[in-house]
Amino acid sequence: MENLKKTALHQRHLEAGAKMSPFGGFDMPIEYEGIVAEHEAVRNRAGMFDVSHMGEVIISGPEAARFVNYIFTNDISTLADGKILYGMMLNPDGGTIDDLLVYRIDEQRFLLVINASNIQKDVKWILTHAQAFNVRAVNVSDDWAEIAVQGPEAEMVLMTVLGIDVTDLSFYTFKHLADGTIVSRTGYTGEDGFEIYATPARIDAMWCKLIAAGVKPCGLGCRDTLRFEAGLPLYGDELDEDISPVEAGLGMFVKLDKDDFIGKSAIVHQKTEGVARKLVGLEIEGPAIARHGYEVLDMEGNVVGTVTTGYRSISLGRSLAMALVGSAHAALGTELQVRVRRKTFPARVIKKRFYTPNYKK
Repeated sequence: MENLKKTALHQRHLEAGAKMSPFGGFDMPIEYEGIVAEHEAVRNRAGMFDVSHMGEVIISGPEAARFVNYIFTNDISTLADGKILYGMMLNPDGGTIDDLLVYRIDEQRFLLVINASNIQKDVKWILTHAQAFNVRAVNVSDDWAEIAVQGPEAEMVLMTVLGIDVTDLSFYTFKHLADGTIVSRTGYTGEDGFEIYATPARIDAMWCKLIAAGVKPCGLGCRDTLRFEAGLPLYGDELDEDISPVEAGLGMFVKLDKDDFIGKSAIVHQKTEGVARKLVGLEIEGPAIARHGYEVLDMEGNVVGTVTTGYRSISLGRSLAMALVGSAHAALGTELQVRVRRKTFPARVIKKRFYTPNYKK
């Protein structure tokens, strides 16, 4: 515990009585009032998260766009200022170094938002490959803090409580405020919402205003249940260095018609030859909850995959899971089984986006 990092809002979490736990090298709030109450607040009203553990890297210079396109699977060549793209950084074998967001500030400046657990690894990877380009890569993770306000009332909350006009922002766009704060219409919950990047002092002031206005603070517990229902991957579960975007069903974020990028040849091969396993959604009969690493079996009892994430869905009231299974068992409607402890429970392959997102386009 002594080596865990603390976000700028750490003391606020302790004052609020949050249950804390290590995550990505940080001491983070898992829940305050409870995962169910916080989950439902985001689905029905608005909740806020401390996401200051996320990493931020600024890429700048004459070759910034060419460099980002080289390390990133999506295509930023036509990305306009104030726009955002989701994608991955891959290793040469097509495995996922990280999934991330790329913000285009201007022609020569891009913001990369990376996962907390991967900051050191990602920054080393970025700096290594930046040496061949006329760019500057700066890790600003320790200089910035970040909160996310999510839910159908998020727009109203930002405007009435924080005085930030976000009516001009569509999904996956952002803007700078006069004080340098970045506000983007993005999130990780399947609901409309915003992510705000600023200095620790500004984020602390915003958090306190939101608390005073009655906005519910939410922990990483419901952040996981929310993203899971919306079919969004978590690095370390649905993606890692041994799982490619094609296997994870994220091939749409890999643009093979652009110039060469790291991992391109491996993805071309996977798309041409097919992959041995695929990420699927599972609905499990009964109340059994399939946790990460539990075995998935065919109807003859042969192990054909493993669960990546599983919950009793709070919004839908069903036992659901995402799992990597052999491609021969990945078709919708395929009957399978999941081993939960020493028992097996019937399961059926369904679409892995269990909950229909409510994004503002």
